[in-house]
Amino acid sequence: MVIKNETLIMEFTILGFPGPSALQYFCFILLLSTYLLTLFSNFMIVIITLSERCLHTPMYFYLCNFSILEVCYVTVTVPKILATITLNGRLISFYGCIAQMFFFFFLSSTECFLLGVMAFDRYLAICHPLRYPALMSIIMCHKLSICSWLVGFITTFPPILLISQLQFCSNIVNHFFCDTPPLLQISCVDTYLSDLLGFICASIVIVTSFTVTLFSYLYIVVTVLKIPTTKARRKAFSTCGSHLTVVLVYYSTVIFMYVRPKMDFVLTLNRVVSVFYIVITPILNPIIYCLRNKDVKESIKKRFASVKMSC
Repeated sequence: MVIKNETLIMEFTILGFPGPSALQYFCFILLLSTYLLTLFSNFMIVIITLSERCLHTPMYFYLCNFSILEVCYVTVTVPKILATITLNGRLISFYGCIAQMFFFFFLSSTECFLLGVMAFDRYLAICHPLRYPALMSIIMCHKLSICSWLVGFITTFPPILLISQLQFCSNIVNHFFCDTPPLLQISCVDTYLSDLLGFICASIVIVTSFTVTLFSYLYIVVTVLKIPTTKARRKAFSTCGSHLTVVLVYYSTVIFMYVRPKMDFVLTLNRVVSVFYIVITPILNPIIYCLRNKDVKESIKKRFASVKMSC
């Protein structure tokens, strides 16, 4: 019988930015600028939707929730990624690593369900316009938002709890932050159950939210095509274009990263994709919604005009 010397790892080292110092500082400045711009743009949407009475509708209620989620989402990972530019900043405690991983997937799952709720909201608005105010009341908006957060928690907690029980042979996390694939790679024990449970939960999140989104837009397309005038059809589709763009960008990256039966962590490719959905997607969302939404653009112009007048 072979007795293995097992050491309880209580701290991980995140490798962070690869390459020479000059490249690392360039990545740091680029990431910091993107992070600050993401915070500014999402906070601006929150402020605008809360302060402008014309935006006090279910669609903008969900958009406000989505922007708050985005702020939390990037804040869970990006500050620690920025800290890895220093040697001490690369250290993270075992429980800090598990907490970061939990909140990252919790917020990601909640975003998926909220995207499904937003698609369902557009379906009711376009396919049942007369009954829409009664069906999508403010109480219903709050219930659906709470359900998104609750189901996001339920689908995230079990796999993260299972990963937290694993034993690790190394404390080197070869990534920008605490993600499941690099942690499973350094585990000393069989990770089949963790892989399987993570795949099942990720599949539940993606399949459920994507199915709601898909069927909502199928009904929307059928309804809009029955509208007699081209102008009316274009106006109906324009209310869905922003949301549909965000859905396609978000789901494509998440499915590539996590909805796989086996986590074969290809370092270079997965790092590029992870940077895209951690940093690029959150900053694209407010840009897409603002540039394609006339009401939001008008409210922003009005807000800046009032600020200029007060100055």
